[in-house]
Order: sequence, then C-alpha cells, then structure tokens
Amino acid sequence: MYNFLRFFLPALVFLANAACADSGKDKIFTEYEVKEFSFMGREAKIVFPETPGNDRNWVWRARFWGHEPQVDKALLSKGFHLVYVDVAGLYGNHEAVEIWDRFYKFITGKYNLNPKAVLEGMSRGGLIIYNWASQNTDKVLCIYADAPVCDIKSWPGGLFNGTGTPGSWIECLRVYNLDEKSVMDFEGIPLNTCVNVAKAGIPVIHVCGDSDEVVPYEENTELLAKKFREAGGEIKIILKEGVGHHPHSLEDPSPIVDFILSNIRNQ
Repeated sequence: MYNFLRFFLPALVFLANAACADSGKDKIFTEYEVKEFSFMGREAKIVFPETPGNDRNWVWRARFWGHEPQVDKALLSKGFHLVYVDVAGLYGNHEAVEIWDRFYKFITGKYNLNPKAVLEGMSRGGLIIYNWASQNTDKVLCIYADAPVCDIKSWPGGLFNGTGTPGSWIECLRVYNLDEKSVMDFEGIPLNTCVNVAKAGIPVIHVCGDSDEVVPYEENTELLAKKFREAGGEIKIILKEGVGHHPHSLEDPSPIVDFILSNIRNQ
C-alpha cells in the first residue's frame, strides 16, 4: 500500500487538479474563442469575436464574469472583444486602479485593441470603473453601469438604508486603510470621482431597480447622477419599476447596446 501511494498518489493529485482546472474553463461564451490566463496573480480573460471590427472596439467587464451576459454577447456579435481581470476584493481602491493601469497596457498592446474601452460595471464593479475612468478619461469611450455601487458607505457599509454586508465592509475598510470614523470623510468613491468623468464628456448609462435594498438607488445612482449633471455631464438612467438588486441588465439588452453603439459612432 505504501508503494502504491508513493508512486500513484502524485498522479491522482495531478488528475484531480486537472479536473478542477477543466471545470473552471469558461462555459458562458462557448461559441467564441476564449483565452484564460493569470495577470499579476489574478484571473483574467479575453473573448475574441468571430469577425473583429475595424476599430478593434472592446468591452471591459469589471465584475461577475458571465452574469446576465446579454450585452456582452450582443456586442461580441458586432465585432467587440470582451476582457476581464478580477480585482473584486479591492473595492476599486488605489491598488485596483494600478492593476487596471497595467492590464490596460498589456491587453491593448498584445491584442491591438482600440485605445479607448467601453467600461461595464455591475454592482461593486461600479467602484473600479468610475475610479479608474476618473484617472484615465482619455482611455474611455463610454460607461455602462448596472445597479452600481457608488459609495462604499452604502455598500458594503450599510450605513444608511441599505442592508450592507458586514464581512465585506471589514475587508473594504482594510484595503482602503480606513476605519468607521475616517471613512465618513473619504472622497475616493464614484460619487466624487464621477465629476472628472462628467467633465471629460464621457457618455454614461445606468440600469437600476427602484426597489434595490442592497445598493439602494437613492444612495447611489440618484446621488451620482445629480453630481454628474452639475459637472456638465450627460447620464441616461433606465429605472426598472419594482425590481431589486437582481436581475441585472435587461431581458432585451437593445437599449443598452444601442446607447453604446450610438456613442461610439459619435466619437
């Protein structure tokens, strides 16, 4: 038995790991070529359209890969690439922005993508798309945010009317090097960073549920939209009546896709 384990256990472990790797392969965009890789120790992906457009346009998904992929699939069919790098546990902080900076240079250089991206952020993905866009306004075509977190005090903090997520709140404060007191004066959130995006004239669309108890509309998109417009920006909001945090997107994604395509043509 000892000899059996000695010689065959490594092989069994290898096969088990291989099976786990296979089970992790992308199952959402099966009709397209998908490359999965590690970038700075983080999960990353790129999906290639069957026929890339001449402009080499691309969508940069910030979070929840493959969740409600209607918009992604519609844009892939129109020649867009789709890319992703996981920075979820950083809540859009300075480190997350730095990783995105490096990933942008890598992905645009290696695959000859358009210098400007379409940013897509669902829920907590709203944190990184606005915080990165505010420092890289020359690299953004437009933004699609879906029930986005615009203030960490709302989510994961739950300091107002939202339910919050205690474990995530502790993690969020840690990665920002904040505490319950200092966070109250912290300005590095989309409610504030969106001003640079607005001043740069970047088109923005938000899709939200008016009954969202996790990321309440009134504490997030409504407040962001007010600041955005005061700064001279234009923001379109699709507010879904009676809908909570889920489902994201729209069953028919045409209004979102049309918004993106029309604003790309206007560049």
